This record gives sequence, structure tokens and C-alpha cells, in this order.
Amino acid sequence: MTARFDGRVAFVTGGSRGIGKAIAEQFAAAGAKVALVDIDEESLSTCAHQLREQGCEVYAQVADITDGDQVAQVTKEIVTTFGSLDILVNNAGITRDNLLFKMSDQDWESVMNVHLKGSFLTCRAVQTYMVEQKYGRIINLSSTSALGNRGQANYSTAKAGLQGLTKTLAIELGRFGITVNAIAPGFIETDMTKATAARLGISFSDLIAASITTIPVGRSGKPADIAHAALFFADEHSSFVNGQVLYVAGGPKD
Repeated sequence: MTARFDGRVAFVTGGSRGIGKAIAEQFAAAGAKVALVDIDEESLSTCAHQLREQGCEVYAQVADITDGDQVAQVTKEIVTTFGSLDILVNNAGITRDNLLFKMSDQDWESVMNVHLKGSFLTCRAVQTYMVEQKYGRIINLSSTSALGNRGQANYSTAKAGLQGLTKTLAIELGRFGITVNAIAPGFIETDMTKATAARLGISFSDLIAASITTIPVGRSGKPADIAHAALFFADEHSSFVNGQVLYVAGGPKD
């Protein structure tokens, strides 16, 4: 039997750990060739090695997605290496949490640059190839924080902005066979949420336990939960799903 994504090339930013790694692993398991970029060289090398051991064809490159020249070069290399670029997952992200009166200009700009500018640059770079081949799937990682979250004025604003970018690009690119959708995770067990626990001065297990009390399904999210949603949006059979934001949070979100 043919694997679900045989012949497809999936480009995942921030793909060496957490949600990004889970997404890369799911695409690889489903037959896709995987391209990864990250600024963490050690984690990237480890992830790429693990995927290759599983028989996946992998392109891995250390790159800063806030640098337009680096993004353009990486995108060109992916297409040269694999012959196409079919799926983009904008997953790379950082947090610089603080209350508004404590938030520095740098805290604001760093988060905006990675989440919004980085996603804009990768979308702009890949659309050239996707338009030419009349096919593409772009998936942006938003967050339930887009609805507002104490101490995250920068992150919440960036994640809300990604939803606007998603809907606009869905309108612009749909006629070229390219769909653009977003996933908005709720509480997911990752290094980023571990850092949140540390910032709050509590154990990670205590943070998980507190979060579960607000989640209707009674459990926290895992990176694989987000990966499954990404594969749904990337599927050829999802061609009539465009400009949507899917909240993967264990319960309804307004």
C-alpha cells in the first residue's frame, strides 16, 4: 500500500524538539520526505539522525527564520534536494512572558520577529514554488493564547496575527491549489510549558495538574495531538478546508 504522504516534501520550522519534532516524525512515518530548520544545532542534528535511522529522507539546516536571505536559501535548497516543496508547517516559536509594565521592547520584538515575521518570510518563500506546481499546504501554529492570556501580550498578539495571516493567504493562494490553515494548541507538554512552570516557580507536574482542571477531556495535550491535526490539514483530501483555525485544546474555545 502507498503511504499517505509518499512523494510529498514537508518543511517544518523549529522541527527539532517538542511539537515540531512530533510533526516531523508523523510526516516521516506517513512516507513524506522531511526538511527541518532550527537554530538549535545539537537538537537538529539529533532529530535528523533519528529520522534517518527510521528510513526517512531528511534535509536539516541551522537557519534563522527571521532572516529573509537565509529563508530564501534554505527553501531553494529543499527544492533542489527533493525536487518539490509541498507542505510548510510554521512551528518555530519562542516565549518572553511578562506583564505589560515589565515587558521590554526586546521581549516584544523577539516574539514578533520569530512568530510573525518568520512565518511571513517562509510563506513568501515557499509560495513561489507552490504556485508554480499548483499545489501546496501551509499550516501555521497559532495558540489558544490568541484569545488573550495574562503575561503574554507579545505572544498572544503574535498568535492572533498568525490567524489573520492564515485567513488572508487562504484567500490569495486558494486559486493555485494551495490551502492555508492554522492550528491553535491549548496546554501541551513541551519544553516551552516546562519553562513556564519554572517562571511561575512551581513544578511541571503541578502546572500540568492545575491545567487539567480546566480541560474538559481531563488530560493535558501531547505534541502528537498537534501532529495529527497537522497531517489532517496537509492531506490531499483536505483540499476544501481552507482559512480555518482548529483549536486543539481538549475543549471548546470562544
